[in-house]
Amino acid sequence: MVDATASFGIEPSTQEYPSARLEAYSTHTEISTATPEALSSYARLCANGVFAPAQSALWVETWVRQIRLDSLIATITSNGQAVFALALEVVKVGPFRVARFMGGTHANGNFAPALPKWLQSASEADIIGLMQAIGKARPDIDALMLQRVATDLDGTANPLLALPNAPTPNIALSVDLDGGFDAVLERTSAKRKRKKHRAQTRKFEAAGGYRRLIAQTGDETQRLFDAFLAMKVERFRKMGIANVFEEPELQAFFHALFAGSVNADQPIFTLEALEVGGVLRAVTGTSQCGKRLICEFGAISDDELAASSPGEFLFYDNINVACADGFDIYDFSVGDEPYKRLWCDIETRHVDIVLPLTAKGRMFAAGTRATARLKAFVKNSPFIWKIAKALRKRAAGGSATPAED
Repeated sequence: MVDATASFGIEPSTQEYPSARLEAYSTHTEISTATPEALSSYARLCANGVFAPAQSALWVETWVRQIRLDSLIATITSNGQAVFALALEVVKVGPFRVARFMGGTHANGNFAPALPKWLQSASEADIIGLMQAIGKARPDIDALMLQRVATDLDGTANPLLALPNAPTPNIALSVDLDGGFDAVLERTSAKRKRKKHRAQTRKFEAAGGYRRLIAQTGDETQRLFDAFLAMKVERFRKMGIANVFEEPELQAFFHALFAGSVNADQPIFTLEALEVGGVLRAVTGTSQCGKRLICEFGAISDDELAASSPGEFLFYDNINVACADGFDIYDFSVGDEPYKRLWCDIETRHVDIVLPLTAKGRMFAAGTRATARLKAFVKNSPFIWKIAKALRKRAAGGSATPAED
């Protein structure tokens, strides 16, 4: 048998496990394409396990149906029951074939579904064995690239940390909701926030009245997400950034994801918006993960009310509602922006895993790690990062816009 730890450059664990425990949690691996049967098994695991939103059954099933890329589901089973699974898409990155989380850069805070009891006893050998099985079943895959991996989920360590990893270049920011909304405000400039919110309320009332919307139907989802796309296109253009929502298949995925969620007994994904004078001025898309409410994306309309910060107004109300609904954390997800810093008191650093499966994959891993180190250097140097963003905006012919989306 091939020595998995040697193949992947992982130092073998010296930890010994009692024979009774090994017997109780004897595991096997299964590698399959994303067939209806494999997806059903994955959904059953999610129904009994814990997972991050981008690894939910709804996300994975919708991605497979809408994107139709080469995909696989790698599963660890114990006594015939799935206890851990990785849903991956296989894509070409230059001359390399790479397996990654479904959703690519849109998948954040990743934690693959697992049974809680198995997580208590998961071993390094289980994870290395799964990686070895993927390499054996799919010798055409050069490397696994698992990015923005959450180190834990509600205090439970991510079993993927058994693999070599490095901090991702971008931090994630979030708000501790302990004590309720008044306590959150007191920790983050309460007087200024309340005063500004009252002033915004007066402006929005004078502009025709306002309301906070939550998409409850497929048609409402379509309206809010279409508005978000229109807002984001203009924002990306001014920032000199490629539109990451440009592909029609990706837009169809998000439409189907949020529309599918509103019909679920416990919706994971929701769209919220601020409407002023009958016009949508700001839109956010959120997901739920236990007691954590995550803002996956947001945008504002570049119109006559942009200077009144409708995005900031919507976040104020969203965080207030999150407190009222009993959430512990409001998570602004990956990325460090001034509007997030107005609220956030928690910094989280996810990790990236780049694991070569072939000799060719070792070249890919070395290049990817070098690029990540360069990005981390630039983004962790405020002066250099400020210059880089200014040059990017100038190259795109953009002008300064409110930094709240």
